[in-house]
Amino acid sequence: MNINQNLTAKNLQKKLNNVWEHSARKIHLIRKEYDTAKGSPVFTEAGMYTTRGWTEWTQGFQFGGEILQYDATGEQEFLDLGRKATLELMAHHITHIGVHDHGFNNVSTYGSLLRLMEEGKIEGNEWQKHFYELALKSTGAVQASRWTTTEDGTGFIHSFNGPHSLFVDTVRTLRALSLSYKLGHILYGEHDEQISLLGRLIEHAENTARYNIYYGEGRDSYDIRGRTAHEAVFNVTDGHFRCPNSQQGFSPFTTWTRGLAWAICGYPEQLEFLETVSDEELELFGGREKTEQMMLKAAKATCDFYIDHTSSDGIPYWDTGAPELHRLGDYTTSPADPYNSHEPVDSSAAAISAQGLLRLGNYLISKGDKENGSRYFQAGLTTAATLMEEPYLSTDDLHQGLLLHSVYHRPNGWDYIPEDQSIPCGESSMWGDYHMRELALYLTRIAKDEEYYTFFNRIG
Repeated sequence: MNINQNLTAKNLQKKLNNVWEHSARKIHLIRKEYDTAKGSPVFTEAGMYTTRGWTEWTQGFQFGGEILQYDATGEQEFLDLGRKATLELMAHHITHIGVHDHGFNNVSTYGSLLRLMEEGKIEGNEWQKHFYELALKSTGAVQASRWTTTEDGTGFIHSFNGPHSLFVDTVRTLRALSLSYKLGHILYGEHDEQISLLGRLIEHAENTARYNIYYGEGRDSYDIRGRTAHEAVFNVTDGHFRCPNSQQGFSPFTTWTRGLAWAICGYPEQLEFLETVSDEELELFGGREKTEQMMLKAAKATCDFYIDHTSSDGIPYWDTGAPELHRLGDYTTSPADPYNSHEPVDSSAAAISAQGLLRLGNYLISKGDKENGSRYFQAGLTTAATLMEEPYLSTDDLHQGLLLHSVYHRPNGWDYIPEDQSIPCGESSMWGDYHMRELALYLTRIAKDEEYYTFFNRIG
C-alpha cells in the first residue's frame, strides 16, 4: 500500500458528507423495494438485494445501518426505522443457538440503541434501557455457550460448522461478550457453574491468535507473518488441533482477505475494550500485560500483512493466493482494478480493515508509540479515502448497494457476474454497506471533534 501521509479525518469531511447522502438514498431504496418476507438481504444481483440461505447473519447489519445513519446525521426517520425493526424482527437473533454471529446482529442493533441512549443522543426511559440491556446480556451468554474445550483446558466459541470449527471471523463478534460482561452478566452452566464471559472472551481471542493467525515462526511451510487461516479444525474427542481449513478462501494455506479483515478489526477493538476493564478483573485470566500483548501481537501482524499484500490504494483482492492473481503481476504497486479479467477485489474486506487500522493506530498513539501508530492510522485513512470515491462508492440511485465490488463466496460461485465481465464486480453486500457506514461514522466523529466511537461507549 502506498500510504498517504497527508490525509486527516477533517479533510475527508466533504467525502464523508457525500457518503451519508448516498447512504440515505440506499436505505430508502431498500425499504421501498426489498421484501423482508423473503429473509435477510445479503448481497446484490444487478443492483438489487437478494437473500441467500446459509445463516441469518446480515439482518442486524440492515437495521443497524439505519441506526448508524441516524447517529451520523441526526435524521429521526432513520432512528425510527432501525428501532422499530429491532423491536419487531430481531428477537430471535438473541436466542439463536446455531450461529457464531451474535456480535454482528445484536450489537449492531440493540447495542447501538443502548449506546446512543447512554450518550444522550436519543431519549429513552428506564424500561426501554432495561429492554436493550436484557437483550445484550442474553446474546453474549448465548454466544459464549457455543464452547469447545481444547486439549490444554482452554477453549473457543465454535462456528456454525460445528464444535470442531474455530473461525477467525468470530473475534469480531466477541463484542457481544464484551457488552454482556460490562452489564454485569454471568453465564450459568451445569450445576449452576458460574462462567465468566470475560474469561471466555480472552480464551477465544487467545486461541484464535494461536491457531488462525501466523507469525513467521516456522509453524508450517506457509507460515508468513500476519496471514490468517479462515478456520482451525480440532479433534473434538481430545481437543487437539488438527489442521487449518478455509470455507470462503481459496485454500487453508492462502489468506482470504475478509477473514484477515475480521482479525484486523476485532483485536484493536478488544484492546480498546480492555481499557475499561480493571487490572483486578484481568488478573483472573493471566493479567493485563499478557492479554494485551497477545492481542497487540495479533493486531500488528495482521495489519502489517494487509499493508504489504494489498494494492497501492488500500483495496485487496479477495484472496492473496487466488489462482489467477499472478496474471496481474505485482498488484501491490498499482491501484486495484475491480474490472480486471482474472480475480475480484473485495471492498468489504477493505472497509472492515480500514476501521481496524485506524483503531490500532489510535491505540498505539495513545500509548506513546506515535511512529507506528501514525503508520497504521494513515493506512486506514488511505483505504477509507479510496472507498469513499467511485468506483467503490455507489452513486447510481437505482442500485440498492452503497459499497460496490464486494465478494461473498467465490468458491461456491454465489457472486453475480455481469454479462460483459468474467469475474464478480459491481455488486454490494449488507456487511460491506454496514461497515462502510461504521467506518464513515468513526471518521465523522473524529472530524467533528465528537466523542470517540466505540461499540461500548458509556455502557456499563
